[in-house]
Amino acid sequence: MHHEGSRESGQASVETVALLPLMVVVALGLWQIVVAGQAAALVGSAARSAARAQALGGDAAAGARAVLPPRLERGLRVRARSDGGVVVSVRVPAVFSGTRVGTVAAGARFAAQGR
Repeated sequence: MHHEGSRESGQASVETVALLPLMVVVALGLWQIVVAGQAAALVGSAARSAARAQALGGDAAAGARAVLPPRLERGLRVRARSDGGVVVSVRVPAVFSGTRVGTVAAGARFAAQGR
């Protein structure tokens, strides 16, 4: 003799186990969106810092590195523009190793100072 409650409980456990991989994939996807958003915000700060350093006659790349966490420094590119500004781009770190997510970039310009 089986109890109806234990059969339903067992079915709910099987359904939960079956959905667990999907829940993990969704959680990783959401976390990747958060990481990409943080990278986009930080690259804007890095571009402003690089432009400021360049306007003062300093090293634009060093200015960008000063505001980036080490994980974003690995994919850092700083390019001078013809108008005196800079474009900074970084690779978005992957939540799941071995995948390429893409890059984010931002530009900024400050008028030359003290020259």
